[in-house]
Amino acid sequence: MGKDHNDKQTYSTSWKVSKMSEIIEDKKSVRVRNRRVHMANERTFLAWMRTSIGIMALGFVVEKFAFFIKQVSYVLEKSNFETTLPSTPGYSTIFGIFLVGLGALMGVLAFIKYKKLERQIDEDTYRPSSILDIMLTISVLVIGIFLVMYFVHSA
Repeated sequence: MGKDHNDKQTYSTSWKVSKMSEIIEDKKSVRVRNRRVHMANERTFLAWMRTSIGIMALGFVVEKFAFFIKQVSYVLEKSNFETTLPSTPGYSTIFGIFLVGLGALMGVLAFIKYKKLERQIDEDTYRPSSILDIMLTISVLVIGIFLVMYFVHSA
């Protein structure tokens, strides 16, 4: 009877240790899984930042494009330099400023989304949000429409 009792106690202790090690392993895997999700969130944030920098760079190029064309025409002496300089900002200046502002706004929204997702990952309450996706899609559509109208008008 003493040996039978010791066997039950050993089995019970062994089972508890086994369960505890499973719980510890589960916690480790959750931490590793969360770490991976956090890193994926960070990579997504950095991709959005690269996109916003790209949009701002495009805005800068668009804003300076009219000035570049005027300089080239002056160098090639195809027109009189004084008559080609605009007295007021043209479409390219307005559109360039808009793109730079849009890129900066997207950078701020990307940071807000990153921090919000970071908190949701920690609390295990993730809810997808597509505001940046919608904003980028609309921006590309508006830029495309504007460029088509601009090319049709200038042709």
